[in-house]
Order: sequence, then structure tokens, then C-alpha cells
Amino acid sequence: MTNDNDPPRTSQRSDPGWKYCHLMDESNLNTTICNYCGKVMKGGVTRAKEHLMAKKGNVAACTKTPKNVREELWKLYKEKADSSSINPRYNATNDNHESEDEVEISTTSNDKGKNSGGRKGPMDMFCRNPAAAIEKRKKEKLRQANIKEACDKNLKASVHQYIARFWYQAGLSFNLVKLKSFQDMIDAIGAYGPNLPAPSYHEIRVPLLNKEVEYTEKLLQDHKLQWSKHGCSIMSDAWTDRKQRCLINFLVSSPAGTMFVKSIDGSNFVKTGEKLFQMLDSLVEEIGEENVVQVITDNGSNYVLAGKLLEEKRPHLYWTPCAAHCIDLMLEDIGKLPLIKKTIQRGISLVGFIYSHSSTLSLLRQFTNKRELVRHAVTRFATSYLSLQRLHQEKGSLRKMFTSDEWSNNKLSKEAKGREATKIVLMPSFWNQVVFTLKVMAPLVHVLRLVDGERKAAMGYIYEAMEKAKETIMKSFNNDESKYNDVFTIIDNRWTCQLHRPLHAAGHFLNPEFFYSNPDMEYDLEVTNGLYDCIRRLVPSKDVQQKILTELPLYKSANGLFGDDFAKESRKTTTPGETLEHFLNCAKI
Repeated sequence: MTNDNDPPRTSQRSDPGWKYCHLMDESNLNTTICNYCGKVMKGGVTRAKEHLMAKKGNVAACTKTPKNVREELWKLYKEKADSSSINPRYNATNDNHESEDEVEISTTSNDKGKNSGGRKGPMDMFCRNPAAAIEKRKKEKLRQANIKEACDKNLKASVHQYIARFWYQAGLSFNLVKLKSFQDMIDAIGAYGPNLPAPSYHEIRVPLLNKEVEYTEKLLQDHKLQWSKHGCSIMSDAWTDRKQRCLINFLVSSPAGTMFVKSIDGSNFVKTGEKLFQMLDSLVEEIGEENVVQVITDNGSNYVLAGKLLEEKRPHLYWTPCAAHCIDLMLEDIGKLPLIKKTIQRGISLVGFIYSHSSTLSLLRQFTNKRELVRHAVTRFATSYLSLQRLHQEKGSLRKMFTSDEWSNNKLSKEAKGREATKIVLMPSFWNQVVFTLKVMAPLVHVLRLVDGERKAAMGYIYEAMEKAKETIMKSFNNDESKYNDVFTIIDNRWTCQLHRPLHAAGHFLNPEFFYSNPDMEYDLEVTNGLYDCIRRLVPSKDVQQKILTELPLYKSANGLFGDDFAKESRKTTTPGETLEHFLNCAKI
């Protein structure tokens, strides 16, 4: 659309908005008139475009602007908003569609601010918004090359050096540089500009801390919504601090993630099952019994009693012993078998001797190309396994070391402990026993890593993982029962009395990855009984129970949505919790 009143397109008035407005006075660029409704406005072409676009805030909207004109101006507005962050001092709350005339005026104003020593005036609080700057940085994709070209390299190096100096003096971990909150802090400081006062000791200790707590509580609202929708698990973790206080941390896990709830000093009652029950019961009340699927604790006798009392009072949730603790107890019991115990003791003795003398440690690193023998893990017994594994990997290097001239010339080789270390390294039976121990412990350590990790919820995978672990042990000994009979007795005792729970069986049944690859699973009474026990306990309503049972045949035969091509392709990625949620949703319908 064209208009006879359109002004000529000069270099000074190249903004596209001039097509739809004109000046009242050619010598005054600040006063414009709308071509459609004739409204007179102050504020240049920017204000005129706001009027034409019907942008709220500064000026009344034009009621006669054609739709195509309005759409064109909004498109230009969004394009310039996306590119405006090239100027780091650009007003984050301004309208990112200034004309060239106004950009020139803004630049001049900034130069004056620099010449005046960077002092801030009352308007600065409206011109810099750290939160908006951070949000803008998230949404925009800038060319890094342009930023580097625009920055003063010497100034940047100086700022980085001050940041690094603070890092070194505070003794902070270098990994903290990767935190998103650190980059947000840098963005906010940059958006504020010069002369930013540092927070005081009191501010960072009290009011700012309180605000951060409020902010964190808001973030956790999403977690709490997930509790009521999908259910959650309460987890307790007891530990002893340097003052010998027994502290118990409580966390809540759900599909939204794991959330820390509180920490309690349980020194006065941690040994008493009744007191632990009262504590767990109050926490369930706080979270909401209808939201809690299970309460997970250690396997001590005090926690066992507390769990039984909790299940008696709360008939629609489970107490579950910690799977990682159960696996660790299996490893501990296996470590007490005479042959394995002797092998671990010899391995620890050898590693301890090497690391207790600087000359032997230097010699070790020379022969192993600086590879270490000690490998720490989540538990003591897993650490013993990993150390034996590393010893086996470095068997050749250790033998070369203890038969070398350097070792023969070392005075430690003549001492009793040195001779014993040499004997262990050169003893064929020791290395055979190391291999035997690794064959027994490796599959269980694999399960321990599964249940102790956070990559995925382990509940639906423990049952299969334990079966696979036993199969791996059997195959490693060519099904010679005499070699692993004692080990299986230990595993079965711990599994039956502690680790095996109806939730594990239900998770195994509802895991599409395992169910559809094993057609006979629905005839396994141990698994199906666990599933029905979960349905009865976790679903109080008899009507809903019946509806779930009605849906089960569809799952078993892979009919309906379970037989869809998309569902088949995602069988290895769908969790048991998602399968159970499908049943519950169908039951509600």
C-alpha cells in the first residue's frame, strides 16, 4: 500500500516505519502523524510504530491500521529484538526496534556516561535488568566470533585474572566454572555495568539466603505436583559426622528427580526401632500417605522393626530395604569365604606395602606408566574388588618390577615385608585366586553400580540384574556347581530375606523390555504374585483394582496401544512406572 503523504526515503529516515507515518515538521524528527488515523505523537518513529502495531504500554493503538501493515511491523520488531544483543549495553527492557537516528543518539549518550566516570543516575535502574539480560542470553544464539572481535582483549584478560584469583584464594573446585549459575552471575554483573557494590557479610548471610530459600521452594513446586500424579519414594540415609553424631538425611524421589527434604540428628534414638518408626511415620504424614509408594531405609534390625510397624499402620505403602546396602552385604559375606578372604588380604597387603614407601611407589609408577593400583568405589568391598581388578590388569608390570635390578638394589627388598610382597607377586596360586574372586564379585559389583546410580530408576531392573549376575557366575565356571555353590547360598539368603520384594517383582513384570522377551514370565508365580500384591496394596479402591486387572490381558497379549508400532519400538526405553501409569489412567477412564 502506498500513500501520497509518505516522506522521501532518505538515509536519515530509512526505518520501514516511515512508510506509514510522516513528520509534522520536517525539522523535528520527534513529532509524527499516523497516515491512517491522523494521530499526532511524540517519540519519533519508534512511538509511531508502537501505535501502528497496537503495542501496549506507551501509546494508544491505531484502529485503522491494515492487518498486513501490522503484521509487517511486528515481524520487523521481532527480527530486531533477536539481533539487539550485539550491543551489550543495550537496554534489555527497551523496544528493540529503534530507528537509525535514535541508535546514534543512544551511542552518544553512552559515550557521555563513560566520560563522566560511569556514575549511575536515577534512570539507570529502569535501563538495566539483570534478569532480562540473563533470559535474553538463554534465548539468543550469538556468533562467538563477533563477540570476540568486539571485546577489548586486554580488558577481558584482566577481568578473567581477577575471577581466577578469587577462585584460587577461596580454594574452589575448577568444575564450578561449568555451573550455569556462575554464567548467570557473570551476565547479571555485565548487565549492571560499572560501580556494582559487593553484597555485605550480613546480606549474603541472612536476607539473600532467605530469598534463595524461597526461590528454591518455588522450583520444588513442580516436584510436589509430580508426587501426587506419579507417586514418590522416601529415602533415608544415615551417616556419622566428625563429632560422632548420627545424622539422617531424608530425600524424596519421583520422576521429576530426587529432592532433599530435611536432615535430623538421630543420635538419641537411631538404635531404637520404635523411635525410628515415629520419625518415618511423621515424614509420611508430611509428604502425604496417598503420595508415598515406598519408604527405603538401611537393613539394620532397628530399621527392619521400624519398617514393619510402618507397614502395619500404613497399609497402602511398602517399606523397602536399600538395594545397594543389600548388595554390599552380599559382597561382605562373600568376602568372608576363606579363599576369597585370604586373596583380598594378600592384595591389600601388597598394595599397602607399595604405597607406604616413596621408593616403591616411584618404582610402581615407572613400570605401570603412572597407572595407580588403588581404585575407590561407593563401598569398601567394591573398592577391594576394583583394587584386585587393577592388580590383575597390572600383573605383568608388577612381575617385571619385583624382578628388576632396581628392586633388587632397593634395601626394602631385603626386609621381611619386601620379601613377602615379592613372594605374593611371583606366586601363581595368588593370581589364580584373584581370577576366581573377580569371577564371583564382578557381576555383583555391576548390579551395585546399577542400583546406586541415578541414570534410571532401578526398581524394574533389579530382578533381571540379579538373575543375569547368577547366570554370568555360572558360565564363568562352566556350570561347575562346586566352585560357586557357597556363593549362591549367600546370594539367595540375602535375596530371599531382604532384597526380594513385591515391588521388584511388579517392576520386572511391567518392564516391557523383559516381559515381551520372555513369554513364560506370566506363568512365573513368584513374579505374578508380587504384581497382584502391589495392586492390592497400592490401589485402595476395589473398582480401580478390577479395572487394572481388566487392562492386564491387553498388556500380556500386546493388544491395543501396547501392540502399536511406536510402543513396540519403545519397549526398551519405557519404564515400568510408565506402564503402571497407563493402567491407572485407563482405570480412571
